[in-house]
Amino acid sequence: MDRQEYELSLMPNDPQTLSSRLSLGFSCLGHAYSHLFAPIFYIAALTLESDLGLSHGDTVALIVVGNVLFGAAAPLAGWLGDRWSSTGMMGVFFAGTGAGMVMTGLSSSAFSIAFWLAVTGFFASIYHPVGIAWLVRHAVNRGAALGINGVFGGIGPALAALTAGVLIDGFGWRAAFIVPGGVLLVTGGGFYGLVAKKMIVETKVDRMADPPTTRRDRVRAFTVLAVTMLCTGVIYQATQAGMPKIFSLRMSGILGDGAFGLSALVAAVYLSAGAMQLVAGRLADRYPLKKVYSLSFALQAPFLALAAVVDGGALFAVFLIMVTLNVGALPAENSLVARYAPSHRRGLAYGLKFILAFGISGFAVWMEGAFYDWSGGFFLLFTVLAAVAVVALAAGLLLPSEKALNASSPAE
Repeated sequence: MDRQEYELSLMPNDPQTLSSRLSLGFSCLGHAYSHLFAPIFYIAALTLESDLGLSHGDTVALIVVGNVLFGAAAPLAGWLGDRWSSTGMMGVFFAGTGAGMVMTGLSSSAFSIAFWLAVTGFFASIYHPVGIAWLVRHAVNRGAALGINGVFGGIGPALAALTAGVLIDGFGWRAAFIVPGGVLLVTGGGFYGLVAKKMIVETKVDRMADPPTTRRDRVRAFTVLAVTMLCTGVIYQATQAGMPKIFSLRMSGILGDGAFGLSALVAAVYLSAGAMQLVAGRLADRYPLKKVYSLSFALQAPFLALAAVVDGGALFAVFLIMVTLNVGALPAENSLVARYAPSHRRGLAYGLKFILAFGISGFAVWMEGAFYDWSGGFFLLFTVLAAVAVVALAAGLLLPSEKALNASSPAE
């Protein structure tokens, strides 16, 4: 604990300290909630295929617009967070995402399911540019804070998979959306109550100052990050969409009947990935971000290639490592964005990041379904994803060096 953290710990009743702690807490909850709707859908899709009479590719395509909006609407959300209010936007996030999920569960046709998933994705897009910028502003040790926040990003898909399996087996696919949506609405009500009591207040001041960067380094960094973030998003989206299906095909002798066994394995993958972010966050604080970030891609590529050919328990182990490495890159990635983005435009910068990481890469869900329907398996998909990881590694090595950054002149 450094001196600043120690002094803050002695002032638990200070309004700004209380607001900071509550903001961090709701930021972590928001991260978990933002990742609920997609994993729930991918578990429910196995039931919806027969209920709607659609192929696997046509069923997963129902969420493509929602996934694209999850990233494409992020710059607008980030801009509003910068210009208007982070707390106000977070309140809209809880209410809008919760309502969208409830309405998805109440839908009765493929079109209405796709429409309300799109609405859900639109409101869920608020979290990443606003919530992460909010967290970065309050954090002293950014890597550690982003790692803790990342754990909740792993808990979200894990809880989504587990609850979806239980609710689908017990009450049908509709409950898998309605119950979590109701939880978001209740959380939003509590959040609005704390804002009204001024226990959560707006702040625009960073607690941790960044070293100055030159315009040349900023342009170089964001050009490279545009490539790597798109690659990360493509791998994440395609893997998330395909995981339940490939597990059901290649691990059928292990899973048994019903959705719960499948959902438990998916949840275990995301819990492992979330826990890894604690380690990844510490690494991002202790070692050069460029090295930590590039190493994650170097390690992902061989495991993505293995996923193309293995089955049974080996497949589960490969997915566990592969997804953990993919998600483990995020603390370093988000720290890089915070370092090179001006603090007063950080929400917009994160929004632009997520238009790549979740918006454009959202078409990877369509790619997963199309590759499966065309080839009848997953060999082609994971071979392509391994190549994507190699491209990301090559790009990551072009990031500005940390030594050069520390020796650079003040920002132009």
